[in-house]
Amino acid sequence: MFTNVISEKTPRRLLFLYEILTLLLLFVYQKDNIDRYTFVTGAGLVAIIYLSNYILLKISNGDNYIFLIATMLMSIGVIMIYRIDTQSGIRQLIWISIGITFFYITYFILKYIKIWDRFIYLYMGIAYLLFLLTFILGTRTYGAINWIMIGGISFQPAEITKILLVFIIAIYYSNQERFKDIKYSSYYLMAIVYSFIGLLFLQRDLGMSVIFYSIFFALQFIYEEDRKLIYINLGLALVGAIIGYFLFSHVRIRIQTWINPWKYIDNKGYQITQSLFAIAEGGFFGKGLGLGHPYFIPLAYNDFIFAAICEELGVFTGIGIIMLFMILVYRGFKIGMEQENTFFRILALGISVLFGVQSFIILGGVLKVIPLTGITLPFMAYGGSSILSSFIALGILQVASEDLEWKVESHEQGKE
Repeated sequence: MFTNVISEKTPRRLLFLYEILTLLLLFVYQKDNIDRYTFVTGAGLVAIIYLSNYILLKISNGDNYIFLIATMLMSIGVIMIYRIDTQSGIRQLIWISIGITFFYITYFILKYIKIWDRFIYLYMGIAYLLFLLTFILGTRTYGAINWIMIGGISFQPAEITKILLVFIIAIYYSNQERFKDIKYSSYYLMAIVYSFIGLLFLQRDLGMSVIFYSIFFALQFIYEEDRKLIYINLGLALVGAIIGYFLFSHVRIRIQTWINPWKYIDNKGYQITQSLFAIAEGGFFGKGLGLGHPYFIPLAYNDFIFAAICEELGVFTGIGIIMLFMILVYRGFKIGMEQENTFFRILALGISVLFGVQSFIILGGVLKVIPLTGITLPFMAYGGSSILSSFIALGILQVASEDLEWKVESHEQGKE
């Protein structure tokens, strides 16, 4: 009987073929403006994606697909960003190169240094320090104080803080026997998490506060023995949502434009209506790469890159992107359920929730399923801090996908 065996190299080769074909389309569109930067950008993208996937297959015995999925999303994103604005595309490629470097740094550090489940107070201290730096050095952007400028480079500290949050929760729930000696320890953890959310409220970064809450609620629902805390958590979320609505004018505006954006099409509803027009204009197969008008959408290469992709590459491509995120989250949960070490299991689940919630929030906002928030689409949207944090998180997930029996033994001995 004939059996069809797919080589582990096949997905990488298909991704390579996709990039070549897409770049050829882009070159056809820009045939009158082709220069060395275009060739360098295209060759650099292909080389970075192919080599990074090839190297990972050689050094890791874990999941072979999560990095491949991320690089597929990244390829679509950087090609669209380059099509909208050449200079932004080149900068994004640089950030991608740095992000992949951070992926491997995270992978090797977390895999070969065995002490990362011992520093809960250090992680909390760094998180509060990042919040402090944001208040001192931050600038207000679209109603929120969440960006700081260092050496001419803008950076969003909350992108790192959300990963620290996952570590804090993972350490607590993987060492519950030790923390049970501290009376009301679960309440202390809840207070710490809500202090983070409260600081995000003060920054008016409500999109990020939703991500923080979702990560905590999901892991608390799985691991918290005191089920009463879950109901308290739900109640506090409801109170916070009501307070946010009445306290912040930009939240009320986003609710209004979500309910009826057509009423405000000439001002505050312009962005979301142009997004819906672009998606509808693209149809199932798209207008073709370079043949749409994504620049009609404000911040098309950032918050609304999904709408720009749907206009030129079609709704089918948009559905494919959504499925890629679903597969990434599914494999993340699968990694968590199969991991024997509790600390890495919770890390994998937390990172999976992070990817899932963040992609749902921005995709839902662009499609007008939920109110829009200023969250970037992981691996796809333009932005250095988002790319770095996404690849760091992916590096953590890659380590969690491997056989970590020696860590289990080390962990158990430490508990004794």
